[in-house]
Amino acid sequence: MGGHFDIEGKSAKIAEKEQFTLASDFWQEREKAQTLLREINELKDTVKDYEQLTTAFADVAALWDLALEEDDESLAVEAAAEIKKVAKMLSDRELSLLLSGEYDSHDAIIALHSGAGGLEAQDWVQMLLRMFSRYAENHGYKLELIDSLPDDEGGVKSATVSVKGRNAYGYFKSEKGVHRLVRISPFDAAGRRHTSFASVDVLPQVADDNEIEINSDDLRIDTYRSSGKGGQHLNKTDSAVRITHLPTGIVAQCQDERSQFANKDRAMAILKARLLDKKLQEREAELAQLRGEQQDIGWGSQIRSYIFQPYRLVKDHRTGYEMGNTDAVMNGEIDGFIAAYLQMLVSKK
Repeated sequence: MGGHFDIEGKSAKIAEKEQFTLASDFWQEREKAQTLLREINELKDTVKDYEQLTTAFADVAALWDLALEEDDESLAVEAAAEIKKVAKMLSDRELSLLLSGEYDSHDAIIALHSGAGGLEAQDWVQMLLRMFSRYAENHGYKLELIDSLPDDEGGVKSATVSVKGRNAYGYFKSEKGVHRLVRISPFDAAGRRHTSFASVDVLPQVADDNEIEINSDDLRIDTYRSSGKGGQHLNKTDSAVRITHLPTGIVAQCQDERSQFANKDRAMAILKARLLDKKLQEREAELAQLRGEQQDIGWGSQIRSYIFQPYRLVKDHRTGYEMGNTDAVMNGEIDGFIAAYLQMLVSKK
């Protein structure tokens, strides 16, 4: 395992790169400084992973040996539980090795929109939002609501969230596309089966200013009365912000923060993410044309079906991966779908 992690080589690189941070003019070129610090942190994370794994291996081996030596069944049960934890750590590390995209290490922005179907589709958006929130919670990510449009009758018409943490975009990019739900609608008095759709867009957050350059003259910034959190004070002030990038027509908005300044900052982050995503799509389209491939790089194609009736199954149409435990999936257990998607990407290279 040590050879695979190349701890000595990475430790040497950390020491070498940290020397540059000691220079008196280190912050004169802010973008380069931020890039270097991110590289150092990524190397340190790998070293930390290795140290945690080796420590966990040593501890569980010692516990198992003690259980055998003492012939203690309770210690054996404890050791078996620890072995499962170590296996999960290894599985997580193996999955992270599949992340090779240029922006996989970045934070993510997730935008959800309900399809046709009114209340039923809006409820589906809320269910997906909860699923992503539970996944984020289970994996130590920080998920924050940026913008939302709830409906008076129930559910959410649209929502935008920020996900911060190591490799957030690399994992969540598997969720980009249309998600289809089939169930007996709780809103239908006749108990009929309904099909609902929701679109999910996943964007990498811009980490450095040099990734996306925006001319202030290309922006139109509008303010309007917020309908988000904050009660009567927010509803009486033009705190919500909408930013339009005039050359592309791309729009970003935020209304859930308590101040116009905070909303503008969040909206600008969304705009940068959407412009970066546009650049990535254009690049992928050029590569596909060179390869002579016809590829749909849009986010409107159906990727996954969640069947609650007449049987229970969640199936990803891109990879074929499926799970019968729909309750677990809706509770955030989507690791298998993410792993299958990342493995599919690697196999295509």
